[in-house]
Amino acid sequence: MMTHTSTHIATVQALESMAREMRHDIYRMGLQTGLNGAHFGGGLSLVEIMAVLYQSVMRVNPAQPRWPERDRFILSKGHGAMAYYAALKQVGFVTDEDLMTFKGNHTFLYGHPSMNPDKGIEFSSGSLGLGLALGVGTAMGLRKRGNHASRVFVLMGDGECGEGSVWESAASAAHFGLSNLVAIIDKNGLQYDGPTKDVLNMDGMAEKWESFGWQARTVDGHNLAELLDAFDNLGGKPTVIVANTVKGKGVSYMENNPAWHHNRLTQAQFDELTAAKAVNP
Repeated sequence: MMTHTSTHIATVQALESMAREMRHDIYRMGLQTGLNGAHFGGGLSLVEIMAVLYQSVMRVNPAQPRWPERDRFILSKGHGAMAYYAALKQVGFVTDEDLMTFKGNHTFLYGHPSMNPDKGIEFSSGSLGLGLALGVGTAMGLRKRGNHASRVFVLMGDGECGEGSVWESAASAAHFGLSNLVAIIDKNGLQYDGPTKDVLNMDGMAEKWESFGWQARTVDGHNLAELLDAFDNLGGKPTVIVANTVKGKGVSYMENNPAWHHNRLTQAQFDELTAAKAVNP
């Protein structure tokens, strides 16, 4: 595991700043959708995960978006797109002006990701349960091409793990020894239908993945140091990181509130959030 050297501490501090900016951009994107609203809850639970992936883990280059040896990212839970787009802005794939077209009439930043490799969006997604299968195929394809440097990262929701296609893909990844495949579970405990434990109880998530032949790690999905350590020393077999998160993280009335799976942000609410950011930059 990575030790917490002074360099590592500085990285955590930089990531904290990045996460704050990403949350503010999510509020801004959501506000300008007006009465259409946006998926705040599942986007805010992803912020720290996306910050770590794009700033400290994945090998990507906005100046060469189609670089063959880049890492690939699949947002299987496509309704988390606002966190995805906010991260892409932070590393230079999209601009602030692009963000402000989110869900507009003339945009490439839709409510769910639509493939646009030159903007860092490798794959389209939205139908839950399909991302890991796509990740398995992508990881196998990279290996068959002789590309042993690139890795594939698939981010899923815990509710999504009730899909049978997820477990067929998990078994396939272990069977084919896809050590270049990493899954991340955003385990925020809520889905559109209600608490995940009531819809389909998936307790013992890490043990389930281990029984399918994966290496599993469980972390606090909002703790940047834990996330950095979890992504350190990947390899040997497919890896899953079970990230315990809070839906709507960072906004008291959104946290663990199913009403904010998809909702509208008012100007007054936005102004309050902006004022809080100014006090705690």
